[in-house]
Formats: sequence, C-alpha cells, structure tokens
Amino acid sequence: MRYGFYLPTRGPLANRDDLSVILATAERIGFRSTMVADHVILPTKIESAYPYTVKGNFVSESECFEQLSMMAFVAGRTEQLRIVSSVMIVPHRNPVFNAKALATIDVLSGGRLTVGIGVGWLAEEFKALHAADFKHRGAVTDEYIDIFKRLWSGKPVAYEGRFYSFEEVVCHPKPLQEGGPPIWIGGHSGPALRRVARIGDGWHPVGATAASPLPPEEMRQKLGEIERMMTAAGRDFSKLVVSYKAPIYDGGVPPKGEARRLFTGGADAALDDIAAFEKLGVDELVFDFRTPALGECLERMQQFSEDIIRRS
Repeated sequence: MRYGFYLPTRGPLANRDDLSVILATAERIGFRSTMVADHVILPTKIESAYPYTVKGNFVSESECFEQLSMMAFVAGRTEQLRIVSSVMIVPHRNPVFNAKALATIDVLSGGRLTVGIGVGWLAEEFKALHAADFKHRGAVTDEYIDIFKRLWSGKPVAYEGRFYSFEEVVCHPKPLQEGGPPIWIGGHSGPALRRVARIGDGWHPVGATAASPLPPEEMRQKLGEIERMMTAAGRDFSKLVVSYKAPIYDGGVPPKGEARRLFTGGADAALDDIAAFEKLGVDELVFDFRTPALGECLERMQQFSEDIIRRS
C-alpha cells in the first residue's frame, strides 16, 4: 500500500516556509504522493451543495492558492513525491493552456505528475470564471481531456469539437511520461464510474466521511461495475490504479449507524481497515493531517508514519 496526504492550500500553513517543511518531512518519513486541491476563485455567496458534507456546506470560506502554480512549487521543492491534482476542475481553464501547463509541470518534476480530474460542483465559480456551461460540464470535461491527450503527443494537432476548436498547432514540451501524465477520475457517481471505464488511468474517489462513507463492500461493488465496463470497452482493468481519499469533514463524525469512521480507533483498527481495502485492489490511501499549527500537522504525519507506514 502507498500513502498520500493532503497539502494545505489555504489557511495558516499555506505559505512558502511551512509548505516546504511539510513536503520535506513527507518525503523523509515515507509518504509517496501529495494532493493539491483546486479552486480558482471563491464566490462570497454559495448556493450550490457541496457533495462531501452531510449538510452540503462547503468546508472552507478562505481563499486558496491556485492549483497549477502550487503544483509547480511542489515540483521545485521535492524529488520523490508524486504530485496529484486532487482534483482539477477541468472546465475551469482553457484546455490548450491547461495542457501546456500540465506538460511543463510534468517535465520540471521529472515525470511525477498525475492529473486527478473532476467536473465540478460549484456553479457560482463557473459563472465567475466565464467557464463552459455548468449544465454541460461532464461532456466538456471529456472533450478537454481528449484535447490534452492529443496535444501531449507533441505532434501537429487541429481540433474540431462541440465545445472547443482550433487550427493546427504544436504543443511543447512533450510530457516526460509516455502518453502524458496519468488521468485519475474523481467521484463515484454513475457518470464518474463510466468516465473511469472509458478514459481513466486511475479511480480517485472520496470516502470515509459521514456524507460519503464508501466502505469496503460498496467499493467492491463499484470496482466490479468499473471492471465490467472496462472489459466491455476492451480495456485492461488490471492496469487501473485505485487511490482512495479519506479527508476529515463534518468534524470527523462517523457515518450514520456506524460506531467509528474508517481508519480510526487506533493503529490496529486502522491497519485492519487498510488490509480490507488492499484486498480489494486499492493501491493508495490518502489521509488528512491538516491543522492550523505546523507542529501539530508534522506530529500527526510522524505518528502515522510510525504507526502505519512502517507496519504495512
């Protein structure tokens, strides 16, 4: 099992010095990846429901660092960590610019970029950005990912799509990773699972929260759905990477009817949960150590390394 962590993109630890310490510590104590979240701008009035809290309330009111810039910073501050956009809201940005920026980060990181993608949930942010039509965000995402992959070939490309078109161009640098950075699909709705089966190199859902429990039995069912669809499409399910995120939302309360959240209750209980997910074929688990104080954040990461990473 590999382990990743959420990198603070807002709040007291979202500054050059503290982020540098967190990243250096993570590489030293055995973490394999870091997750960088995405919001370009936060409207002051939000009516859209956030899908990962019980009441639908968004988990932060503070502004955050821009994702592409943040990933470039991480690339320059690390040597080993895989850098994961978790997730990138694909319709927010111009797809040609986005393909160029992601390729550049892949090259400058030495081929350590993974592009976790989502279609978005915050209609007000789409409006502020003059982004693609929120109602068509799923189809827009599919088309923009197709543009990424074509541009990442390094060959001359022209494109005529439903939502975006351009005459022949060449996009350099070509990513270091063959075919471009892996594409991980966030979410576990029906459309998300179908997107995994069609174009995903990985599946990157959120679980272990009160609003989105995604326990092992549900994971088994959804992985079975993905496998059936990939097989029908002539794709190799065994090559799919599964990265499961376990953030702390709603104050860490357990799902309704459960005595505890997954991965809590002490090291032994957490290791039992981890073993259950590993048996299902989960390759990576991502945990949330973010706190307002740097010392507490580092202490939690160190304790996790001693209790879990070194024992699993």
